[in-house]
Amino acid sequence: MTSALLRAPRTINTARLSLLPPGPEHLDDLIRLKGDERAFGLMLHGVRSPERAREELEDDMEFWLVRGYGTWSVFERGSGAFLGICGLMERPDGRGVALRFALWPECRGKGYAREAAKAALEFGHRAGLSRIIAVARETNMASRGVLGDIGMRECGEFRHQGHRMLVFESLAA
Repeated sequence: MTSALLRAPRTINTARLSLLPPGPEHLDDLIRLKGDERAFGLMLHGVRSPERAREELEDDMEFWLVRGYGTWSVFERGSGAFLGICGLMERPDGRGVALRFALWPECRGKGYAREAAKAALEFGHRAGLSRIIAVARETNMASRGVLGDIGMRECGEFRHQGHRMLVFESLAA
């Protein structure tokens, strides 16, 4: 891990959003989000039980301490409403550091996922990550659109549980 990652500010504010590293105060929101099929059904390993969401929160907090990056809880700045998650994580299949995001379905069509994903991608590159990938199911046109709009390009594919998965990448300039 580079020292730049450990020195980078961990909170991101965009025009409309606040991205905060997750903490215990976010647990109830994360349990609701990760347990909702509409929000988390397309994520790797699908919806989570409350117990698994709690374990993942602990893992996410530890990941921030060790790596200097991770998943943020995403909030609307104006209202303080919890919108979902967005962040950078090591893929368990060894493909590398991946951008991921999952927001409430009610947030779709408002540009929140695009705004959060762009901020997370820029954070990663500023902090020294030279290559960041993202994976989207071929049929997930919304996520594919977000990834293309923030400058990620398709670079590969694989099959997962019978689905064609597309790999996107962003290389630091």
